[in-house]
Formats: sequence, structure tokens, C-alpha cells
Amino acid sequence: MSTTLTQAEASTAPSTVDFFTSPKQSVDPPVINVTIRQDPLIVTLDGPSISAVTVLLIVGINLLQPLAAALVIGLATGILFVHNDYHNYLKLGPGGTPATFPGYIRINWLKLWACRDPLRPLPADPDVEPVAGVLRKKPLPYRCGPRPRVVGIAPQRQVSQFGSRACYLALRRTLEEHSAANADQVGVGTSCFEKHGLGLFALYPFNKTCQGEICHVHDSDHSLHMNLHPDDVKEVIEKGWGERHPLTSQCLLKMPVPKQFTMVYAPRSPDELKVVCQIIEAAGWWVSAKERKLDVAPVV
Repeated sequence: MSTTLTQAEASTAPSTVDFFTSPKQSVDPPVINVTIRQDPLIVTLDGPSISAVTVLLIVGINLLQPLAAALVIGLATGILFVHNDYHNYLKLGPGGTPATFPGYIRINWLKLWACRDPLRPLPADPDVEPVAGVLRKKPLPYRCGPRPRVVGIAPQRQVSQFGSRACYLALRRTLEEHSAANADQVGVGTSCFEKHGLGLFALYPFNKTCQGEICHVHDSDHSLHMNLHPDDVKEVIEKGWGERHPLTSQCLLKMPVPKQFTMVYAPRSPDELKVVCQIIEAAGWWVSAKERKLDVAPVV
């Protein structure tokens, strides 16, 4: 059963804000319908097709050795699977990995090393400084309802319970106004991780990320990725607001994202937007080692 997500957003449109430029120059993204869909592999045969396949199987078994016939059948099945999986990868829209077949191959290589349980918090790290996260000062409320369905690695997207466009635009305004009010400390621009979408950056990062990126918001599904203290990652997961990125697994392979990289689900209401902004504050504290308050823009 396929899952369909229709957005009033062009996922292919680049961020309208150049890196560290004034957010006053930005405009709302264009409104274009986009569908993010993941289709299962389905092969439907009518009567003539069944007859043709049966004849081919009989002829193949008689003309070829059993091993060769089995290899042909297996190869045909594999080609169908890869074709379907590749098109599902493309349907996730633009992300940090090129929407090409080499990009698809790279993602499947990384998938072998990906985190198997994104809802399992990071293991304790005694070398992390500071020892405790900032969200324990003001714990998050529990998110209402079940978690959305999340698919993909790079890009990683949610395909259900998507947020409203009004909340998405209010979130963009919040980040842009925060950058304008703290221009000597933070800036906005195109995400360094995703190469698409609006990102918030620390000008003088304390913890290393991609060019000091604090967070970015996805144009397609309105979810976010951000870097958080391990304690705050645990709080976000346990309260139902997000999950670990699949490439935060602890293995010998060097991953393209930090181990604290976390997905936060798209806000569905003004109240959820306030909580998401609280999590962004925690991300800003982790990256820059400074606490800064976000003034949440009204949802209109």
C-alpha cells in the first residue's frame, strides 16, 4: 500500500537566502504541488502474460541448465527490484545525495552500516562536554499521537502527518528574524548538509558540524534536521518529537553526518511550532555553546 504526501512546495527550489545575507531579502517559496510517494514492488500479470511467462520458463528450463535458468530468473527479479527501489529513491526529492544512479548506489552502500533502530538513544559518551544537555532545564512535553512514517537515508523524509504550510512559513520567518537579531553570532543560508532548504548557522561554532550548521528545514515535507547534545537527542526521541538519522550509527566507517544528527518531525500546529523552536534553541546551544532565545513568529 503506497503512502502519498502532497505538499504546496517545490522541493527543487533552492533557498531564497544566500549564506549569511539579511533575511529581509527573502521571499516565500513558490507554491507548487509535490508528491512524495513510496511504491511497493508489484508485478501484475494478465492471462496472456501468464501464458507467455509459463512458455518462457518451460523453454528456458529445457534449453538451459537448471543453474543457468535459476540465474536468469533471479537476475530478472533483481532488476525489477532495483528499478522500483531507485524510483522510490528519486521520489524522496532533492537531498544531500545526488538524485542519480551513482548516488543511489552510494546510499545503498551506506545503508549496510546504517542505524537499525533510530528510536534508540545514543549511548552515553563520557568525553562529551558539557556532560548534560540543556533540555533537562525545561523538559519537552509529549508529542500527541503516533509518530509519522519516515523513509530514506539521504534524503530522509517523513511521508505522513506532515506539517501545514503556514507553520512552515512561520518557522522560516523565525529563523530569519533570529538571524537578523543576532547577526554577529548566527546566519541563515542554504543547508550545508542537504544542499537544499533553509539552514541556520553558528558563525563561531564550538562543536564541529558542516560549516557550523545548527539546523535546516526541508522544503518538501517541512521536517527538520539538527545537531543536538546526546542528552537532548534522548529527550527528543523519548517525548516523540523526532528520531536519530540512520547514518548516526557507531561503526568504523566515517559517516557524512555527526553522530548527534537528529530528525525532528514537522510541526502541525502553532503549539508544536513552539516546541520545535525550543529544540532548535537546544541545537544552537550545542553547536555554539551559547543559549539564545528564539522569538516564534506568528502562524498566519
